Amino acid sequence: MTQYPVAETFVSINGEGTHAGQLAVFIRFCGCNLHCSFCDTMWVNQPDTPYTGMTAEQLCQRVQETGVTNVTITGGEPLLQPDIARLLARMAETPDRYIEIETNGSVNLAPFVSISPSVCFTMDYKLPGSGMEAHMCTDNFALLKPQDTVKFVAGSRVDLDRALEIIREYDLTHRCHV
Repeated sequence: MTQYPVAETFVSINGEGTHAGQLAVFIRFCGCNLHCSFCDTMWVNQPDTPYTGMTAEQLCQRVQETGVTNVTITGGEPLLQPDIARLLARMAETPDRYIEIETNGSVNLAPFVSISPSVCFTMDYKLPGSGMEAHMCTDNFALLKPQDTVKFVAGSRVDLDRALEIIREYDLTHRCHV
């Protein structure tokens, strides 16, 4: 049985995506494949980050105990976790549960987009100032649905111009939330 490396779980107000402003149970996994210049969770990417190994059943139980129906899966990069599709499918079995995956945009979403209609993505696009733009999986744009969100973190005019270029090139405002 897969044990996921969980750095923390907590209930807070969601600040991103289509459920911003609502309560969510956050599940933060260890590990990321990128090293963005502005990362606000670099601590979970360190080899010595303390974590608790939790199974899908334990995580579902933790969410159930909170009574909160919105779940935000985050990291690091949660889609790098082995067998993460199984966890997402298990979480989606509960009626009226909404699952948001915060992903850095470098992992192909294809294996995850058809898990359940209750699963959606808040996907970053790393702009030049992050130092990680070359790692973006632009094939993901074709997979996004109206309930998904693309997030840009801009640190300069160059970043803003690039964000506008990406939004227009992939027609994002007609495909998903931006």
